[in-house]
Parts: sequence; C-alpha cells; structure tokens
Amino acid sequence: MAKWLSMLRGAVSKSVSNPLADLPQVQAEHFRAPDPAQLLGPHSSHPPRILLLYGSLRPRSFSRLLVEEAARLLQAMGAETRIFNPSGLPLPDDAPDTHPKVQELRELTLWSEGMVWCSPERHGAMTGIMKTQIDWIPLAAGAVRPTQGKTLAVMQVCGGSQSFNAVNQMRVLGRWMRMITIPNQSSVAKAFQEFDDNDRMKPSSYHDRVVDVMEELVKFTWLTRDVSPYLVDRYSERKESAEELMRRVNLPNAV
Repeated sequence: MAKWLSMLRGAVSKSVSNPLADLPQVQAEHFRAPDPAQLLGPHSSHPPRILLLYGSLRPRSFSRLLVEEAARLLQAMGAETRIFNPSGLPLPDDAPDTHPKVQELRELTLWSEGMVWCSPERHGAMTGIMKTQIDWIPLAAGAVRPTQGKTLAVMQVCGGSQSFNAVNQMRVLGRWMRMITIPNQSSVAKAFQEFDDNDRMKPSSYHDRVVDVMEELVKFTWLTRDVSPYLVDRYSERKESAEELMRRVNLPNAV
C-alpha cells in the first residue's frame, strides 16, 4: 500500500509539473486547461435577445400561436423578442442569399442570443417550412458561426396524441448548429383544443410546461451569453489559422 501511495503521489506531482508529459500528440502551444475564472467575468445588463421561429403558414397556425404565447412569457420575464414570419422565404438554393427574407432571417439570427424553434409534427417529422428556415441560417459566415454558443428551446404542436419526433429532430439540428439546447421542451397534444376563440392558450399542464421552458431558456441565456465564446473555444480550432478554418467550414459547393 505504501508503495502504491508513493507511486500515486509521484504521478500526481508529475502531472502537475508537466501535465502534457504523457500526451505527446497534443501541441502544447494550443492546449489550455479549462479555467473557471473565465466564467466569472462581468455580465451584460441588457435584456436577453430571443428569436422565435415557427413552422406553419396556415391562417390559424398553432405553432405560430404557441410562439406568440412564448414571446409574451419571455417579455414578462424581461427578455426582448423577435418573431420571424417565414412567409415568402424561398427554398434553400432556389434563390440567392441576398433575397430579402433570407437577409432578414440572418440579421435576426446575428441579433439574437437565444432562440425558440416551434414546429408542427407532419408525417412524423418537423415541417419543411421549419427545416427551410434552419437551412438558410449559415453554419458559418467566414470563420464565424452565427449560432454557435447561443441557447435554444424546442417545442412542437401535435394534431393528435402527444409525440416528440419534431422536438427530437430539432435537438439534433441544434447540436449540429453548435447551440446550447436546454434540457426542457414542450410538446402540445391536440393543439386545436388548447387555444380559445381569441387565439390565446388555455390554462393547462401544457401551458405550465411552456412557462417552465421559457423560464429555463432565460436562465440559461443569462448564464451563458457573456461566456459563450470561452465555452466554445476549441483546441482543434486553435490549431488552425483563420484562413484554414474558413476553407474547412465554408463548403458552398459541397451539397
């Protein structure tokens, strides 16, 4: 036992004095041990900026009604909100990215610090309208990723029984867009029964869940927005020059 303790102390001492001694693959000039002090800097005082997207163009779109309800809650919690209307947004690759609706969406994305995505479930998946909006948001613009490190909440409305196919798909997309997708989510079953004649959501457990999700989104946005550049700072990307990174992440002709 004494010999084992001695070996352990030696290993700990070695790792502290030279943490990369047993990691010859790592380039020391780009390696940085996480520093909790980087998470304790000054915090912005302006309201969290939240962009909300919905996935239906029907005159009485329940995903839009749910987004409007969410926006009211976010405003009551001190956030500033914008809702993007997808009407007129062209299909990806069917118009240049200078199209006014594309530019509007991208400018709102850059403005935002967090997002809410809400889609109906159609044929067991999110709608094409929802996916089109996400596809027009660039993964990278130059060496900058417009969605990286921003918070995301996902919700869906169902025409029948409760399902989670759309929110699960949007979680995958949020991860791909390098967003901080919060743990909570909302799925409203038989959405046509959950709104009154004034298009306001009725009191219910579904409404309670929407309150929970928006509260969590605001908290995560407060917690991460000022430190998101540090949270998503990566060893592999520090190894690359800005030019190399731009070449790798910008592949306009790849698909």
